[in-house]
Amino acid sequence: MAILVDKSTRLLVQGITGKAGGFHARSCMEYGTHLVAGVTPARGGEVFADKIPVFDTVFEARQQTGCNATMIFVPAEFAADSIMEAVDSGIELIICITEGIPVIDMMRVKAAMTGGKSRLIGPNCPGIITPGQCKIGIMPGYIHKPGKVGVVSRSGTLTYEAVWQLSARGHGQSTCVGIGGDPINGTSHLDVVKMFNDDPDTEAMILIGEIGGTAEEEAAAWLAENCKKPVAAFIAGATAPPGRRMGHAGAIVSGGKGTAAGKIEALRAANIEIAETPADMADALLRRMARA
Repeated sequence: MAILVDKSTRLLVQGITGKAGGFHARSCMEYGTHLVAGVTPARGGEVFADKIPVFDTVFEARQQTGCNATMIFVPAEFAADSIMEAVDSGIELIICITEGIPVIDMMRVKAAMTGGKSRLIGPNCPGIITPGQCKIGIMPGYIHKPGKVGVVSRSGTLTYEAVWQLSARGHGQSTCVGIGGDPINGTSHLDVVKMFNDDPDTEAMILIGEIGGTAEEEAAAWLAENCKKPVAAFIAGATAPPGRRMGHAGAIVSGGKGTAAGKIEALRAANIEIAETPADMADALLRRMARA
């Protein structure tokens, strides 16, 4: 099994005729993802990669192809509307790669999606991959191997580092989810660890967080009460000066909350093994697994 995506996923790409959208759509296809449609307004009727139909609207693409997931590569000023178009068309899984979306736009999206059936991953994220089955996003597919470790992360590059370490040590991944580093996103650490906990084929997890917000503490509190699977974690930004935004828009400590020390303390209290450096992520999980 896996979470969220597998061989049955039927992918749409919004912005498929753009340079980035087209490049990564081809990469997903080459990995084996079942790409069924693209959307670019006013480009309906064209064909991508000699076989993928392009539509003017997500609704048309959904009606004609039965797509149940979408990958969004559109400029930031139009991204919120693209997300809502996918929601209104009934797309179950929405992966928004676009970065730089205004916070107020994401506030409106978050409010509009509350209680609905669509799930948003991102924005400003690398995407999601179930190794050997489906890749939706910008991650390098070749470093991933099928296996039993679930990975959830706010950072794309740290996700790749953790995956490479796991694969090099002979531990594949069930699913890897990059939830994005913006202050308002669609899917949290807690959402993903709950899914991993329920997945019988995910036997352990790596959680990668960073300064800013309280999502990691919330996940730690839930894991302490509900999860028996081995978990390791790394928190980026321990040396960041207080009050300074570091990299991701969400990586800012405010009002004394969101510090690396506070997150690490909460994770340790939940019996989660802490990686002291990025190079220690896989080994931290192996140490925790040895004690399980």
